[in-house]
Amino acid sequence: MKNKNSKKIKTSVKNNNKELGQTKNSAKLVLFVFGIGPIIGIILFLYSRGFFNSPNM
Repeated sequence: MKNKNSKKIKTSVKNNNKELGQTKNSAKLVLFVFGIGPIIGIILFLYSRGFFNSPNM
C-alpha cells in the first residue's frame, strides 16, 4: 500500500509544479507592473514639473 500512496503523491507534485510555474509568471508580472510602474510614473511627473532641469542663476 505504501507504493500506491507514493505514486499518488508524485503525480500531485507534478501538477503542483505546473500550477506553481504559472503562479510565478503572474507574480513576476504583478511585481513588475506595481513595482516599476509607479517609479516610471514618479519620474515622468517630476520631469513634467521641471525637477531635472538645471537651476538658473
